Amino acid sequence: MTTASSSNSTGKRDAFSRLTPFGWNGGIAVILIGLTLSFFLAGYFVIYWRNADMDFMIVYSALAMNDGKPQLFVDHPAYFTILSVKAWFQAMHALGLLDAWKLSSIPSALNLPAFDAAMTSAIRAGRIVAWLTGIAFVAIYAGLIRRVVRDWRVALLTTFAFAFSGGVAVQIRILRSEMIAGCFFAFAMLVLVIAAKRASSRRPLAIALAAALCVLGMENKVQIILLIAALPVLMLPMGSAESASVPVWRNTSSAWVWTIGLFIAAAVALALALPIIRDGFDPVATSGASLKPLLLGHFGVYQAALLGWIAVGMIAFAAWWRISIAETLASLFAVIASASIALLVLNIDYNIGNVVAVINPIEKMLVFADTPATSAVDGGALLASVKLLFDGVVSVLKRYTFVLFTSPRPTVFLVWLILPGIVYAWRRGERQVALQATLLLLAAIGIDALGVRRGLKTEYFIFTDPLIILAGALLLDRFDNLRFAKWAYPVGAALIVAHVALSQAEPVKHVLKKSGPEYICEWNQFYEPELPLPWCDLPPKKP
Repeated sequence: MTTASSSNSTGKRDAFSRLTPFGWNGGIAVILIGLTLSFFLAGYFVIYWRNADMDFMIVYSALAMNDGKPQLFVDHPAYFTILSVKAWFQAMHALGLLDAWKLSSIPSALNLPAFDAAMTSAIRAGRIVAWLTGIAFVAIYAGLIRRVVRDWRVALLTTFAFAFSGGVAVQIRILRSEMIAGCFFAFAMLVLVIAAKRASSRRPLAIALAAALCVLGMENKVQIILLIAALPVLMLPMGSAESASVPVWRNTSSAWVWTIGLFIAAAVALALALPIIRDGFDPVATSGASLKPLLLGHFGVYQAALLGWIAVGMIAFAAWWRISIAETLASLFAVIASASIALLVLNIDYNIGNVVAVINPIEKMLVFADTPATSAVDGGALLASVKLLFDGVVSVLKRYTFVLFTSPRPTVFLVWLILPGIVYAWRRGERQVALQATLLLLAAIGIDALGVRRGLKTEYFIFTDPLIILAGALLLDRFDNLRFAKWAYPVGAALIVAHVALSQAEPVKHVLKKSGPEYICEWNQFYEPELPLPWCDLPPKKP
């Protein structure tokens, strides 16, 4: 009786158990059902022009490509987003479910009822792609995070935080290029954390997968170059006592055979990708994209430096966590091979604009930066650049307080717990997890600070939310004894409520919005010259 009573009491005090009453499978189902309900209640049925940036641009490109035209939107470059919508339109049309599947099937804007009906069906079909993508990515994230942390309940709570973070919750209902890019990076980061924590004979292949995901992510949104640059530092403290190379990689003859094989694969893959790389640096192509070299008046300088930085990071990790020379070299060659193969994916629907953007990501980002940022970079004004970065950091910290700058971002409340969690870990002598969380949080602050130059829109949260969420997950997993504290359950429940409420703020705001579609006319002529809109004077409407 005493044992049963004690067990009952412990169960009631265990905040993790109380916060995850449906179990692992049931909890994942509840999360996905919640996202689906949110999508249909505040997304799918919203009037077709409400989220025109970038719904219109993606759908327009997909419609044009189904008419045999090249990809027309190459700014981000949104490569996979456009290809997936294009393929979805083709499949829906083949099944007889979508008539408005190509540009020539959209009625004239002079016929307003027919135009509205066609665009509504096309945009809604595109939104289904966003929803399916988001659901699939949350499921993948759940599988990966469960391998990172020890307790499935921590993994489930982390998955919930990711699913209802500002970025995912917003992008699951609109067509944006950030969803695929941000999630690919998040997956790459988790794969690397798993590989860093526990050695295996297949670790170089896991690292290769992460490298491919990073490049594929850049092919959808070049902004993740900043996240990629942070990875070598973020991964350094992620090792453990189980990180040392397994026997098969300890400079045995078989290890060197695999290393030589990966070297040959890297050489072949790089040779195949070289034409794409050369096209990316072509003077005519870069000039046509209005790009200016970032450093020393030449394209390719910082790209080479980044490759060197990644190699240094891998070597430093190997030295710290006792990785053999053979495995380190094999991993380096695997990265080159997989990154090169990922570049070849651009050949699925080759477009020089996509290539130039992916090969010169920072130059492409500067095209859309605000005037102070471009002036500082173009003029080589170091002090001005530092001041802008400092101002950005201050702005981000204000947002993280929520009080000084309100933000529809649930993860700011996680920051409130992560900061004292880092201090607690440090004082308890858990220096490694404190360092892990600190670096993740600093990376999020730094990248968000650069995002301030573009207003740090809700859509950009998907880049840095995974860093903040992982920092919280690592701390919570290390100090799982805190689940018995008196305040653990009310704090956890409050965070869940805040996450759901804030994540739905932007979607609900769009549903209740009363403004009209006229703002689209500002950019419609440039981005959609062959799709005149009923409410815009230009481009001229055709019968």
